[in-house]
Amino acid sequence: MNHEKLSMRLERVATYIPKGSVLADIGSDHAYLPCYAVQKGISAKAIAGEVVEGPFQSAKKQVKQTELEDQIDVRLGNGLDVLVSDEATCITIAGMGGILISAILENGKDKLGAVTRLVLQPNVGSNMVRQWLLENDWELVNEEILEEDGKIYEILIAERGLPAKPYANHAESALLFGPFLMEERHEVFLKKWKLEKEHWQRIIREMDEKSQNAATNSKRQELMNQLQKLEEVLGI
Repeated sequence: MNHEKLSMRLERVATYIPKGSVLADIGSDHAYLPCYAVQKGISAKAIAGEVVEGPFQSAKKQVKQTELEDQIDVRLGNGLDVLVSDEATCITIAGMGGILISAILENGKDKLGAVTRLVLQPNVGSNMVRQWLLENDWELVNEEILEEDGKIYEILIAERGLPAKPYANHAESALLFGPFLMEERHEVFLKKWKLEKEHWQRIIREMDEKSQNAATNSKRQELMNQLQKLEEVLGI
């Protein structure tokens, strides 16, 4: 495997995989992440799960080319259905929306028995993932934000523990912005929310130019509330 095929985003995801873990990478695409984790000695064994036939075949080909068939099992199936109970100790889900990641975790709860860490990289809707973790006894222990090829990504790391702990202050705002990211205030984090602010303001202007109904009024108020949080919490 050529390591340059692994994006910076996935390299950062890999840094949070515990050494010696049995990795399950869900939505593995070409299986670059599990191949990398095994080749780097992070994971001794890995499962690459893929729901679509094309990427499933690509993953099988990649694993064969890297001669890792004895350590990486490529499986076709939906979400955590590719696992048996107590098989994986670390699960990575990267490159999906937050709603889908939350649904995969919710539908596969029975496969999380031996899992000690979740490494989740939602493209959008990180707050949905945080909400799921909070409601299902997973403690958010770290977060990272990065920009690659003009896109901004967040990585959420969770372990079993005290789910409410990260939200002791500014609970509602921390779910939206991320408690660790709020504290760090990385330049990429500030850039993301400045862009979001401009996006929300544009939507509000478009709403104001059209006739209002109950649904649009409700959505407008929701956006106004989010803008207010941006100003109060982040000073943006």
